[in-house]
Amino acid sequence: MAIRVLSRAVSRTLLEVSAASKGTNWYFWTASRRATTALTSGRAAFLLGIPALSCLGYEAYHWVQRSAVVCALEKGEVLEQADYLYSSAETEKLYQLLLQYKDSENVEVLWRLARASRDLSLMPNMESDRKKQLTFEAFEYAKKALERDEKCYAAHKWYAVCLGEVGDYEGITVKIGNSYIIRDHLERAIELNPKDATSIYILGYWCFAFAELPWYQRKVAELIFSSPPTATYEEALEFFLKAEEADPNFYSKNLLMLGKTYMAMKDQQKALLWLTKAKEYPARTLEDKEVHKEALDLLKKLG
Repeated sequence: MAIRVLSRAVSRTLLEVSAASKGTNWYFWTASRRATTALTSGRAAFLLGIPALSCLGYEAYHWVQRSAVVCALEKGEVLEQADYLYSSAETEKLYQLLLQYKDSENVEVLWRLARASRDLSLMPNMESDRKKQLTFEAFEYAKKALERDEKCYAAHKWYAVCLGEVGDYEGITVKIGNSYIIRDHLERAIELNPKDATSIYILGYWCFAFAELPWYQRKVAELIFSSPPTATYEEALEFFLKAEEADPNFYSKNLLMLGKTYMAMKDQQKALLWLTKAKEYPARTLEDKEVHKEALDLLKKLG
């Protein structure tokens, strides 16, 4: 299962709250399928290089295009191609493919476009204005997907992910408030598909981020928001283990987070077990390499 939860898979941990009170951005998380490793420059040739057409010809052209889109969607050809590009980490090509169908009413297209937009925003060296544009664009597609089908677990999942991303631009108070909404949508995604390891992992990371919040930062958060979300390491551990049970060895970051959670719970033996698994995970992506390095550093600390 080719995934990237949140590109760095929820890797920007939550809450530099004390810093945020001084005006610094407060990070929640970002999140994860397996890290995108290739950026291509290929662009879909949709409405490009088309000669000047009469009004009638232009409308006829679009009618043909719309008919082809409907036909392709009915056959699943677009989705099949999109999933292939996603599994191949062809983020730019995937985005350009799905962008042709941004006005689609198909929830399966819309949530994939939300994911592709978000993943593209996280590509290395992305220009800041373009990153922001893609972040909000992704949220709009996710919102549209959810409006089309509230029973689609992936729409709930990517709505939660994209809401967390736009919060980086909207200030700490909005971000803390959104964290409740994020959890609600993740729980709904899991309710609709209990076997989706990605949703379970993200909710585990949500719990871990709030569990590790130092008491003094929590006090600052309480001044800003009367009742900030709380969670425990035990809750985080439960979700990480459930994710692993749903799809064993599906994601290097889940292995790492199991190790880190056991470390936080002072269970050195189990921490060593999971950190070793994270270290030995095949490093196919940049994120896998980052996980390998962090796991190795933590293992050295444990002796």
